[in-house]
Amino acid sequence: MSFQTPPWRLTVILLFATSVTPRSIAQQTAVSTDAVQVIGMTGVKNNSKGRLEITEGTLSFKSAKNSATVSVGCIDDVVTGRDSERVLRGPVGTDSMLAPYGGGGALSLMRTKLETITIKYRDSKGGLHGAIFTMHPGEAEAAKQALLAQGARTSIPASIGSDSSARPQSEEKEQSW
Repeated sequence: MSFQTPPWRLTVILLFATSVTPRSIAQQTAVSTDAVQVIGMTGVKNNSKGRLEITEGTLSFKSAKNSATVSVGCIDDVVTGRDSERVLRGPVGTDSMLAPYGGGGALSLMRTKLETITIKYRDSKGGLHGAIFTMHPGEAEAAKQALLAQGARTSIPASIGSDSSARPQSEEKEQSW
């Protein structure tokens, strides 16, 4: 007993499967997060708070007043990093340095963690640009993975685990002496 499927059914199934697959991949790699654009996006004021969205082949940053968009295919490099910033910023942070008995210095040591994502991209005329964003811890790596999945390039591959086999070669050379 053999089952033969008519060729038109296979064609319909194949067309349906190929039309659904790219959309589901794009939806899986979409990222939307709150961020601060430190510098670099054309048309957006430096240190603007807003929403960083990576969807359907574009990276867009939308603040309260303006927005900017970059095609993911134009991104030459994506780098993530970790940093911290003072809890007390602005005039209050500056005035805290005047606290008696050295208390101001201790207040400036109170810091919050954040992550950065830096992109290097080319505009439509081939001009080289860069932009730096800061965001809450744990969100930069997801944004980088979404950019890479949609076609951006990076000079530094995805984060390597902290096991001892991932030591830099210089450390291995130093220990072999």
